[in-house]
Amino acid sequence: MSTELDNIELRPARRRFLKGAAALATTLVAPGVMLYKTGQAANDNGKSIRWGLVIDSNAMSESDVDACVSACQREHGWKTTANSATDAQWVRKVSLRDAESGHQRFLPMMCQHCDNPPCVDVCPTGASFKRADGIVLVNRHTCIGCRYCMMACPYKARSFIHEVLRDQLPVAPRGKGTVESCTLCVHRIDRDGADAVPACAEAVNRGDRKAILFGNLNDPQSEISQRLRQLGALKLRADMGLNPGIRYQGL
Repeated sequence: MSTELDNIELRPARRRFLKGAAALATTLVAPGVMLYKTGQAANDNGKSIRWGLVIDSNAMSESDVDACVSACQREHGWKTTANSATDAQWVRKVSLRDAESGHQRFLPMMCQHCDNPPCVDVCPTGASFKRADGIVLVNRHTCIGCRYCMMACPYKARSFIHEVLRDQLPVAPRGKGTVESCTLCVHRIDRDGADAVPACAEAVNRGDRKAILFGNLNDPQSEISQRLRQLGALKLRADMGLNPGIRYQGL
C-alpha cells in the first residue's frame, strides 16, 4: 500500500528519470531533430574550451547596443512589438547612470552562460543544459514550459514564447510554450570554432576596435584571455559564484 512517505521518496527518482531520458534523447533522436549539438570539451590540441565574451562598455554607445539587439533579432528571427510584456528578449539594452555625475552608459544584457548555471539546476527535465564548451542552451523538444529557469536566472535573460510562431529560421528553431535565450550564436561557433563572430559582435566591431570580443576563456594564448590579463573585467553578480562567461569592462 502506498504511503505519503513512499510518494516523497519517489519524487527525486522520477526527477532523475526525466533528466536521464532527456539526456538520452540528445543522442538517439534522428539528425536534424535536435536543436543543438552537445558541444566539444576540447579542441584538436586536447585543451579544454570555454567560450565567452568580453564587452567593453567604454567602446559602446547607445546606438551600438541598439545595433547588437537588431543584429540578434535578424540572426535568430525573434522580434519585438511596442509595449509588449511578452516579447522575446535574447539580448536587451540596459542603461546605467551614475547618480553623482549623471554619466550614463548602455550595455547589452543577455544570457551570461554561467559555469554554474542556476537555470540548469532547477530544470526538471534537463531541457536547460550546459554544453561541454560552456554554452548554456534550452532544448525546446524537452522543455515543458514550467519557467522555473526564468525565475532562477538573476540576469532576467530568458523569455517564454506565448504565441504560435511562423517563418522561423533554420539556425534558431523556436516553439510556443517553451523558454529561449541567447545561444552565443552557437550555430556560428559549431561552424567556425575560434574564428566565429557572434552577430552582436559583428554589428559593433570595426577594424581593430573590438567592443565585443569572442574567444576561448580557457586558452591563455587567446585574444580574449590576453585582454582579460591586461585590463581585467567584471563578472556581474560575482557574489553568487556563478562564474559567468560574459565579462564587462569599464564598469
